[in-house]
Amino acid sequence: MIKNISNLGDAALYCDFGKEVNIEINTNVIKYFKNIKEKNIPEITNITPSYNKLIISFDLNKTNYSNLKKLIERIDIKNVKENPSNQINIPVCCEDKFSLDIKRLKEKSGLSEDKILEKFFNKKYFCYMTGFIAGMPFVGDLDQEIRVKRLDTPRVKVPKGAVAITEQFANIYTFESPGGWNIIGNTPLKIFDNTKEIEPNLINPGDIITFKQITIEEYKSFNE
Repeated sequence: MIKNISNLGDAALYCDFGKEVNIEINTNVIKYFKNIKEKNIPEITNITPSYNKLIISFDLNKTNYSNLKKLIERIDIKNVKENPSNQINIPVCCEDKFSLDIKRLKEKSGLSEDKILEKFFNKKYFCYMTGFIAGMPFVGDLDQEIRVKRLDTPRVKVPKGAVAITEQFANIYTFESPGGWNIIGNTPLKIFDNTKEIEPNLINPGDIITFKQITIEEYKSFNE
């Protein structure tokens, strides 16, 4: 549940669900997000969920902080039904040309390449949020033994489709962009399709993700 609601600038509410990042808290964030979105409240201009926060932007010409805060506080999510999670399998190629930080991961974790990949591919992940760049999913939770910090110096360009890990999370770069996460492979799938007006994201908050290792030949066949 929401622990605190505060001002964020002149025209936004900052809903704080706590400091921890886990599935239970994030599920509550998603429930509020979906509930408020379904209500189609005209005063609200945008809703942005994260791991454990929810930012609600509003039109100052139609409402104010106090009135909107009271409205949010009255929302009861106890009876909000959870939508079934989509189960999505993401193919990932970990050939040398794609696995740009495997050497660093070996040094930081003390594990062999095979062990790192085994621990990465051998579990299910929960999508906590999307953002930073359009459609980029942040999924967790990584095995404790392969949790490493960001690069000391971020890359100016991370390739589109790069699958990367940092601390408890993995993400997928939906466009070429700067980034400092540890790149473990690349997926040929289009994770974000900007030609679609409805549901351009392949992965959404609440989805369950599995990664499947593929060969370079299989990777190339996706683009044929």
